[in-house]
Amino acid sequence: MNSVAQAQDLLERYGNLEGEALLSPLIRDVFPGRLCLVSSFGAEAALLLHMVSGIDSGLPVVFLDTQKLFPETLAYRDLLVERLGLSNIRTIYPDYTDTSRSDPDGTLWQSNPNACCTIRKVKPLQKALKGFDAWITGRKRYHGGMRTALPLIEASEGRVKINPLASWSAQDIKREFERRGLPAHPLRAQGYFSIGCLPCTAPPASEDDVRSGRWQGREKQECGIHLGDDGKFYKGSQ
Repeated sequence: MNSVAQAQDLLERYGNLEGEALLSPLIRDVFPGRLCLVSSFGAEAALLLHMVSGIDSGLPVVFLDTQKLFPETLAYRDLLVERLGLSNIRTIYPDYTDTSRSDPDGTLWQSNPNACCTIRKVKPLQKALKGFDAWITGRKRYHGGMRTALPLIEASEGRVKINPLASWSAQDIKREFERRGLPAHPLRAQGYFSIGCLPCTAPPASEDDVRSGRWQGREKQECGIHLGDDGKFYKGSQ
């Protein structure tokens, strides 16, 4: 079964579930040993990591260290790994050949942010996903922009992509953080709601547009790991 047909089949079988109720059968029964979580360890990441840790603390968690991250994000990663007992963190870095050739002085983000994201996020993730049939993301519709119509399960680049918190609101996230006693990312206290690389992230102008602090002053909305080669958000089942 190809990924498009599989995503549609999974939607028919599990499309009424979300959160842990959706993750549990997918991790344990549908994709045993062939599924990973890709986490930014950003502002809302602890919730999905907590859900996964309760199902399988050894599930591979792929973390893209672009070498442009906030030190607070790296510290938060270490805190969550220890607190949640996550035992299979796979920290991925950009290829030195790519950065030395295309970004020798580390300022590519300024002149060509799309190219910077490609060498620091897109290409490393493509390599990291080899061997997996599916992956989990923490994207949500309330983030707006290209995410407004985010499906629960989709097919993208030959794999199934699962978005178990797609329909969750900011209030849902806040309530669950409090109920589960999860620590906040250190930058939340400074007004950050969506946290990526340090040079390209600022506090949003409004809590109603949480991703407006990303790539401020540019038309760019996504780093590229969720886009196909044609620049479209989804490729396959929706």
